[in-house]
Amino acid sequence: MTTTRTLRIGTRASALARRQTDTVAEALGVPFEIVHIVTEGDRSPAAVTQLGGTGVFVSALRTALLADQIDVAVHSYKDLPTAAAEGITIAAVPQREDPRDALVARDGLVLGELPVGSRVGTGSPRRAAQLNALGLGIEVVPLRGNVDTRLRKVADGELDAVVLAYAGLRRLGRQDEVTEILDPIQILPAPAQGALAIECRADDSGTLGVLAALDSADTRAAVTAERALLAALEAGCSAPVGALAEIAEGDDGPEIFLRGSVTAVDGSDAVRLSATGPTTDAESIGRRLAAELIADGADTMMGSTS
Repeated sequence: MTTTRTLRIGTRASALARRQTDTVAEALGVPFEIVHIVTEGDRSPAAVTQLGGTGVFVSALRTALLADQIDVAVHSYKDLPTAAAEGITIAAVPQREDPRDALVARDGLVLGELPVGSRVGTGSPRRAAQLNALGLGIEVVPLRGNVDTRLRKVADGELDAVVLAYAGLRRLGRQDEVTEILDPIQILPAPAQGALAIECRADDSGTLGVLAALDSADTRAAVTAERALLAALEAGCSAPVGALAEIAEGDDGPEIFLRGSVTAVDGSDAVRLSATGPTTDAESIGRRLAAELIADGADTMMGSTS
């Protein structure tokens, strides 16, 4: 099904959000108009954890959708609350960008070369916890601001390094500034990192038909498993939870290999486990791995963040 009307596509006004939205809009092949929406997370200088974490970059876009001010909302999938939004559906999950985290450090250094006492910035409790757990003697510094702001703190010498999502740097064309792409064995990414979620009203059949062309079945299965783990842990996007699902061809068809971790914020303890199963069972794989993490003490580590 197609639509001939001009689609109003809502986005946050940050450079990264606009780039992501432009990429989606151009791939649709239909007339479109970009509508900039200011979210609570954009307005406040406070840390995301202080704002309540989950949903601070999302709710204004969803409100605009339900009020028929826009037809489509483009989100970084990892920003979405795990609970479904009434009247709204995720119509497409496009092919995922590289989900790993990346280090941008002074003097071209990699993580293991940073001297003891180096100041490393991140706005993510998950990254902070996993960096602390590596025992490198670095000082993890809370950080807010857009990608430009964060990278400038390294260029100006205020920080020795920052850790950011590699996907965002690639989308902004700034991947050449990366000094190390961090192996998930060291730093496991956030659930759904590198993926986009494209939402529309659940009853808008014309827009649903247009957006369906952008959906990647493998990416949707992977992030479904990762987000099911997050939901079963009753954790939000600011919790110290890492998850990464990869799809590979198994003996009986496509299979998911899901890794999950929960790390105490001070790095003193961590639990990391994995699970496998068919892509058709993505959600149950995530829930099962969450139960195993909790059985190994993950809930205690999440409680240490409060």
